[in-house]
Amino acid sequence: MKPTLFVEAHILQSLPPSNVNRDDSGTPKQAVYGGARRARVSSQAWKRATRTAYAEHVPEADRATRTKRIAHLLTQRLTRPAAVGGAGLQAAQADRLAAALLEPLGITKSAKKDDQSAYLLFFGKKQLDSLVALLGGRAAKLAALPDDDLKTEVKNLPVVQTLSTGHPAEVALFGRMVADLPALNVDASVQVAHALSTHAVRTEFDYYTAVDDENTDDHGAGMIGTVEFNSSTLYRYAVLGVHQLRDNLTDTDETRQAAVRFIDAFTRSMPTGHQNSFAHRTLPHLVLLTIRTDQPVNLVSAFEEPVTGITGLAAESVVRLAHELQTVGETWGAEPLRTLATYTTEGDKAAEVFGPSLSFPALLDSVDSLVGQWLTDGQITPAPTTQDGAR
Repeated sequence: MKPTLFVEAHILQSLPPSNVNRDDSGTPKQAVYGGARRARVSSQAWKRATRTAYAEHVPEADRATRTKRIAHLLTQRLTRPAAVGGAGLQAAQADRLAAALLEPLGITKSAKKDDQSAYLLFFGKKQLDSLVALLGGRAAKLAALPDDDLKTEVKNLPVVQTLSTGHPAEVALFGRMVADLPALNVDASVQVAHALSTHAVRTEFDYYTAVDDENTDDHGAGMIGTVEFNSSTLYRYAVLGVHQLRDNLTDTDETRQAAVRFIDAFTRSMPTGHQNSFAHRTLPHLVLLTIRTDQPVNLVSAFEEPVTGITGLAAESVVRLAHELQTVGETWGAEPLRTLATYTTEGDKAAEVFGPSLSFPALLDSVDSLVGQWLTDGQITPAPTTQDGAR
């Protein structure tokens, strides 16, 4: 069996009044869990926020993009001078050659917008540069060929293989699915759960008015409206399969760096819905990392019975999570190989189960070391168990 390594992130984070992820009617997304209505932030929203946060620390040329405008981006490169990695073509020539290069990918034009593809494609910007490099200085010659001859020449170029290799870390982390061309698929190394509040929530309404600064005739509002919101303590969960990330990237140093950057980006990121109205950006009360080599374990079951907030939602949620981690380990024999935690709440239970609180930079350094050890040695040495059971 292929060796596996999972790094799980369990995060408890409180948001003030906010609407970070809304449905089609503008209502904050919700879900019923344990018979109670909970605040919910979709996995797609937090993956997008994580990917954006991750890209902030990556050079522009090394980033990925998800777009319907791949033909436009490729045309831009073909019109650049050869001295800066382009082909020096005229716009019409570049547009025709770009269409020919993308034809083996089965990328058809949108029925509504002629300059866009029918679906989004996630790829690295360097991979487009590699497509241009395939032409080997023959761009002008190829662009001058008749249609049939151009198609024949392009068929001899490894276009699909070029977009199937050299993935940037963002694609290696979040994967790519192309239904029309499975050869372009990339298995994601990250799974992200929908964030749920640990307690029951109630949607509220913010009634607001906007004043017309130039209106001196009366005291009425220039505009009146409402915005729905809630506040919540969320349980967030994501798991990184280091083994899959390594397979996608093929380079061990890049794998280790991407793993650490993902944990950092997932922890610090925040969806941006109504951010100017609510300024809702916070940092977590708890970041718990569990390292496993068998299978991931989402601990949301800790909150199947809603937290009531007798001593504070965050503090009670931390205790609930500690009990659940301990119970799952004892019941199923599914104790993590290592636990690392950064937390701000005080309490004996947290220290007993999670171990001492590390500063977040120290936690990231520990992840770097453990992932590096596994990539080098194929295993991680279990932490010694103390008398109180902490690891």
